[in-house]
Amino acid sequence: MGRIQTFKKRPTLKMAATMVGGDESKGPLGHLFDLSGKDTRFGMPTWEQAESEMVRMACETLMAKGKIRPDEVDLVFAGDLINQCTVSTFGFAESKIPYFGLYSACSTAAEGLILGGVAIEAEHACKVITAASSHFCTAERQYRFPIEYGSQRTPTAQHTVTGAGCFLLDNSPGQIYLNQYLVGSIVDYGATDVNNMGGSMAPAVVDTLVRFFMESTLTPDDFDLIITGDLGSEGHSISREMLETHGIVMKNNYLDCGILIYDIEKQDMHAGGSGCGCSAVVMGSYVFDQLQQGKMKDVLFIGTGSLQSPITVMQKQSIPGIAHLLRITRSE
Repeated sequence: MGRIQTFKKRPTLKMAATMVGGDESKGPLGHLFDLSGKDTRFGMPTWEQAESEMVRMACETLMAKGKIRPDEVDLVFAGDLINQCTVSTFGFAESKIPYFGLYSACSTAAEGLILGGVAIEAEHACKVITAASSHFCTAERQYRFPIEYGSQRTPTAQHTVTGAGCFLLDNSPGQIYLNQYLVGSIVDYGATDVNNMGGSMAPAVVDTLVRFFMESTLTPDDFDLIITGDLGSEGHSISREMLETHGIVMKNNYLDCGILIYDIEKQDMHAGGSGCGCSAVVMGSYVFDQLQQGKMKDVLFIGTGSLQSPITVMQKQSIPGIAHLLRITRSE
């Protein structure tokens, strides 16, 4: 059983940068993103290349904001939803920064931040970039149906976010730092509906939060924000109900990246957003801004992932879920 780990060296979350597509820029957080594209291609011939370009541009923006060069960065931890993490690979290929490719579905942003923090904690790196991305069209092509098919979506389905979020971690003292983390365990309740990924991930969130609150003796009221990424409206509701059976009542500080990123009703996004890029861009914009401004001082970020593949779905296997927890704190 995993235990809460505390970062004794307090890796600094120094900077964040985000790039999104058109739908995301029209949502409630649109004014907070660094870059946005007018179409789905960003000047590239394919959607996969467009997603890589989005990663490259977000990383370039991050380094400009952080006033660093690629040769000053020790490691990159990056991931996406596409087979063999090719999007991240091509996105960072020209940077020449030592690179780890990650896959943890929609929990990739949280996993990357945790691993980056661990590398700094172990004194194996001084500066680390972490990144996660997704693209509606690339995910539809790989996991669902060709865009041209025009398939109808169920009410519980989520819309894959077109977005890339990058973060800069540093070993120098800073106001916003990684405080604690709890690695998620794989939780499988036998869910098989690929149109309800929030429902398959909710039990993993509950497992992680119950373990965290039991071990830490903290309560939801001790945090300014507890944010999942991303259960969508369906999974968020299920997780609330399941947590109540454990005696944990979540209040208004319990939110979800997939709910925040779109105006679900006006934009017709069904159960909300999903994809590696969803939590990455929400954390890199709204949440990071709130921490920078001092409006939030203690945040729990729970990255959630549904760990299926197109092959396991066709073979009618269940959809396991995972939820990694990261505590981010602002010092006085």
